Amino acid sequence: MNKLFLSLLCMIPICALSQELVSPNSQLTMNFELENGVPTYQLSLEGKEIIKPSSLGFELKDIENLLDGFSVVDTESTTYDETWRPVWGEQSEIRNHYKELLVKLKQDATDRYMNIRFRLFDEGLGFRYEFPEQANLIYFVISEEKTEFALTGDHKAFWIPGDYDTQEYDYTTSKLSEISSLMNKAITPNASQTPFSKTGVQTALMLKTDDGIYINIHEAALVEYACMHLELDEDTFVFESHLTPDAVGNKGYMQAPRNTPWRTIMASKNAGDILLSTITLNLNEPLAYEDTSWIKPVKYIGVWWEMITGKSTWAYADVPSVKLEDTDFENLTPNGKHAANTGKVKRYIDFAAEHGFAQVLVEGWNVGWEDWIGKSKDYVFDFLTPYPDFDLEGLRDYAAQKGVRLMMHHETSGSIRNYERHMDAAYQFMVNHNYNAVKSGYVGNIIPRGEYHYGQWAVNHYLYAVKKAAEYKIMVNAHEAVRPTGLSRTYPNLVGNESARGTEFEAFGGNNPDHTTILPFTRLIGGPMDYTPGVFEQDMSVHNPTNNSWANTTIARQLALYVTMYSPLQMAADLPEVYEKHMDAFQFIKDVGLDWDKSIVLEAEPGDYITYARKEKGKNNWFVGRTNDEKPRTSNISFDFLDDGKEYLMTLYADAKDAHYRKNPKAYQIAKYKVNRKSKLNQFCAPGGGYAISIIEVDKDKLKGLKRL
Repeated sequence: MNKLFLSLLCMIPICALSQELVSPNSQLTMNFELENGVPTYQLSLEGKEIIKPSSLGFELKDIENLLDGFSVVDTESTTYDETWRPVWGEQSEIRNHYKELLVKLKQDATDRYMNIRFRLFDEGLGFRYEFPEQANLIYFVISEEKTEFALTGDHKAFWIPGDYDTQEYDYTTSKLSEISSLMNKAITPNASQTPFSKTGVQTALMLKTDDGIYINIHEAALVEYACMHLELDEDTFVFESHLTPDAVGNKGYMQAPRNTPWRTIMASKNAGDILLSTITLNLNEPLAYEDTSWIKPVKYIGVWWEMITGKSTWAYADVPSVKLEDTDFENLTPNGKHAANTGKVKRYIDFAAEHGFAQVLVEGWNVGWEDWIGKSKDYVFDFLTPYPDFDLEGLRDYAAQKGVRLMMHHETSGSIRNYERHMDAAYQFMVNHNYNAVKSGYVGNIIPRGEYHYGQWAVNHYLYAVKKAAEYKIMVNAHEAVRPTGLSRTYPNLVGNESARGTEFEAFGGNNPDHTTILPFTRLIGGPMDYTPGVFEQDMSVHNPTNNSWANTTIARQLALYVTMYSPLQMAADLPEVYEKHMDAFQFIKDVGLDWDKSIVLEAEPGDYITYARKEKGKNNWFVGRTNDEKPRTSNISFDFLDDGKEYLMTLYADAKDAHYRKNPKAYQIAKYKVNRKSKLNQFCAPGGGYAISIIEVDKDKLKGLKRL
């Protein structure tokens, strides 16, 4: 690690009420002020105001608020510059370069202290509250955090409804002033949801000003604190933080010394800068583990999609209820539709082994699925007992013989207390049976009843599960948990999250065609998503005649998502028999990398299109992906990112000229060219389509006869 730390460059006089902080490249300027005892900040990009003066502070329960009456005790200014290497990621090296201002405040009337630490990077601002050890503020309860984000106008926003329990919504694109009028339409059904306001939205919130400045508001390092939403005043265009409450309405339990998560604001004239920002990671703590050799990116398939489409079931029997401690599952009558059976899992293991996939996820292997959802059931699963038709030991050994591992599934049904009751035994069970990765789920309302998915109590649980898993050298892919905030830097066995509307909703009515052109600007700002792409059959009735849903995508775009939707955990979601009809296109899924030395954005406009190029870690291979919204477009890219003087084999997987996500989604074409850094591509992208490219360094004889692009 190359680290340069220059501390205490200057001391600011304690009488100062205003202080300026400038980013390392001088593009961004942050101003801190005390206005009549109220702490405020303001942010500008190249001299143009991005965030107007915005107040900071807290409403506390049963004691005086921390909103005003402050004086400056001291300020410290610092510059920091380091380069660190993530265990996995979009870049093999990340520069952490910022200028910092620490403002130490005293509330004179109460003799209480609160610090605010600002870090200004080239692409944005991070700040947090810090409560030092002190006599008059030890234990306290937050009623509301009152952080403001005062915007300069009625910006275009890419938003989902504020909700204490889910992010599984399609994005709405609108002016800020239109949010309240569109909220009812934006709130669609979910297994657990608690929308709280006509003007509440979730982070990461993506915005674009009329003069072309891109702004992103999020948070980093969410630890022992409630998830932050944003509440809009439509008259003033001021967002205020809105924390997720607990079962009795409190929003945070604090004990000094203690810090809050970071609040982040990114701003740029280039949309790609938002996508490539490393602020969220850099504001998290360094790696917590000494040994990370057991943490490896994974490409997997799974017994999952046929249950999602309704072709098969998670449950072994069709009975109205079961009790784990009383039910003799051996004597239940099987329903004949249970997917996680020995024969079917062997089929998936064989397919994985043949095509180079490391793992096979199996959902529905364990007893209890007959009445798992919507029953507010505490003791719902034990995470240990297989159904009678699932040969646990036999499948473990069969997979090992094939060079494949099974991936564990732990659905909690929202019963967090029950999961923690069984967690050590369940993780040890995984170790004993050669599982090193788990997909956990939190479908349904949280137990203890009244708690929310995004409250402080549940947030603490999600991190507890990750840290506990690390004791057993297990990687975690948590679904329905709180959206990530860069904690994977510190705990890289958190290899994925869902925490958004994923591919499964293509089988529940379909995602909007622009969905994957927005998610990288919003959900992925905090960390990778297990989006589960690779759906080649768009008509769900093919799998289940009672399911009339349609996946709003072309096959070419499904390939592109392996590049545009970054994750070190990538699933080929569709059924083996579907892939066997399109093995030429499936080849890209087999070839595409999982871990990257370098990532660049070639084209980007939120809600319209994104084109990424990524260099595979440790190799001289590049992969390009383009995801397109509902409009036909032409992508224009250059290959100047390639090494000078070298030629490569390029394979293009593209929409056919008559492709369309509804009318002709399976129309694709594959072409091979030789390319170098002078090559350029003008490529048609169908409505709901896109393209994927592999660029492989090969021997010159393999390029003979190919057309140069």
